[in-house]
Amino acid sequence: MTSHEIVYRTLEFSEPERVAQSFKVSDFASVRPNVRSYATGWQDVGGGRWERIDEWGNKWGRVDATSKGEVVQGVLDNFADLSKYVFPDYSRVENYAVVREKRAAHPDQWLIGSLPGFTFNIARKMRKLEQYLMDLLIEHDTICQLHDQIDAVLLDMIRNYAEAGVDGVMFPEDWGTQTQLLINPNLWHEEFFPRFQNLCDTAHACNLRVFMHSCGEISAIVPGLIDAGIDVLQFDQPDLHGMDTLAAYQENAKITFWCPVDIQTTLQTQNEGLIREKAREMLDKLWNGRGGFIAGYYGDNASIGLDPKWQEFACDEFVKRGSEFGMATVG
Repeated sequence: MTSHEIVYRTLEFSEPERVAQSFKVSDFASVRPNVRSYATGWQDVGGGRWERIDEWGNKWGRVDATSKGEVVQGVLDNFADLSKYVFPDYSRVENYAVVREKRAAHPDQWLIGSLPGFTFNIARKMRKLEQYLMDLLIEHDTICQLHDQIDAVLLDMIRNYAEAGVDGVMFPEDWGTQTQLLINPNLWHEEFFPRFQNLCDTAHACNLRVFMHSCGEISAIVPGLIDAGIDVLQFDQPDLHGMDTLAAYQENAKITFWCPVDIQTTLQTQNEGLIREKAREMLDKLWNGRGGFIAGYYGDNASIGLDPKWQEFACDEFVKRGSEFGMATVG
């Protein structure tokens, strides 16, 4: 099987010959359109600080030369500027030439088109998170207007990605703290569920699968995400939910989980035996030879304070155990 077929069968729960993986010889390739809009590179502004402007016009800051940083000033710091703000233009077909080139260069891999987020991840940066969470409660009409305009941009991206030949789209949206959802689940279902559903329906109509990354404990909305049409949930902290809980979701829906061994619990033990045991548990409960699980790798070992060798133990176990299941299925 090609990587593309491995991933397809994984999402369909139709017994791929091995577990799909996103490390070493990855089954995936990713791409984004050539749209820069307001974006600049990182600039050393002195005093041990770096700043940059992202493609939406938000100012980011960081205090070292390598971290991702965080938004320090949203482009809509003043909501009165919304009527004058010019949104990034993702509607031009010519800006997706790089996507077609990537498709041609990686015909056998599963090609993912990167989105900057769904509605929440984009809007919360434009207003900064603390202000945005208040906006949801006290500026409802204006925030809905912003959400509608963001969704229009995302719909352009999804349709253009489909025309350019990707297999799916993926977006990052961190909805949880370590203990709970960032907002009341009822508010999520009222304001965001219909938007998720509309974006997912559009992607599915274009024959694309939808992948979502989220950090934090988001159990309160996982059923809603599944109902809205999310096909893959990428968690770097699967232990926040528990393997049995994640497996229970799969009893009622073809939801695939894409995870490394938990970056804040198991990997931090720096215990090879425990790391390998957790990798086997993930495969046994979430994959079991039928699909529904992608073996992941957290790409920034430095940020979690670990020597890469600890993840290598997990990868080795994913490959060995994932191949054993596949051979048993084929046999």
